[in-house]
Amino acid sequence: MHLLLASLLFGLGFIGCNKDSNIGMTSNNTLIADTGTKRYLALGDSYTIGQSVAATDRFPAQTVAQLRSKGIRMHDPEYIATTGWTTSNLLNALHTQNPQGPYDAVSLLIGVNDQYQTHDTTNYRSRFTQLLTQAIVLAGNRTARVFVVSIPDYSATPFVATSNKAQVSKELDWFNNINKQVALQYHIVYIDITPSSREAATNTALIASDSLHPSGLEYKKWADLLSAKMMEVLK
Repeated sequence: MHLLLASLLFGLGFIGCNKDSNIGMTSNNTLIADTGTKRYLALGDSYTIGQSVAATDRFPAQTVAQLRSKGIRMHDPEYIATTGWTTSNLLNALHTQNPQGPYDAVSLLIGVNDQYQTHDTTNYRSRFTQLLTQAIVLAGNRTARVFVVSIPDYSATPFVATSNKAQVSKELDWFNNINKQVALQYHIVYIDITPSSREAATNTALIASDSLHPSGLEYKKWADLLSAKMMEVLK
C-alpha cells in the first residue's frame, strides 16, 4: 500500500500553463469559467496541482473562485506543477516552459519532495531562493504579488507509520523554517498552512481518497488564507 501511495506522491501529475480558449478551460482541466483579466501563476508540486482531488478543488482554483465571488476579475489559474517535483524539477520546468509575465499574482509551494527524497536542507535553501527570485520577476518585480505557501505536514496522514511521524514532522519544520526565512528576507507574504494540515491527524475528512494528499476541504482552508492576502493587492 505504501508503494502505491509513494507513486501518487512522487510519480504522477500534470503540467500546464496555457489556456484553451476554444473550450473555456485550462489545458490541465481546471473547470472554473474564465471571466476576467488578472493572471495568477501557481508554482509547485502535487499540493499545487491537487493530486487526487477534482480540478475545481485545487487550492489555486478555489482561490480564484473566491476572488471572483468578491468581484475580482480573474483568468483561470495557470499551473507549472507536477506530482513528485523537487525544487530542481521546478527550476528545470521554468527554464523549459519559460512562462511570460508579468502575472498579477504568483504562488510558490515546493519542498515536500526535497524532504522525502533528499533530506538536503542546504541545497534546498539555494534552490528555493532561486525559485523565489524567479517568481518575483514573473510578478513584474512586485514582491507584494508573490505568495509563499508553507509545506503541509503529511505525517498527519496514514501514509506515515506511527513510529516515523515525529521525525517526518521535525524534518518538515526544518524545510519550512528555510522557506519562511527566505520569504521574509525578500519581503514576501508567507501563508503558513502547516498547522492546518496537522488537523488531518484527527479529522480524516481533510485527507483525499489516496490517504496521503489533502482533500478539497483542506484546500479550501488554504484558499481562504491565500485569497484574503491576494485580495489586498488585486482589489
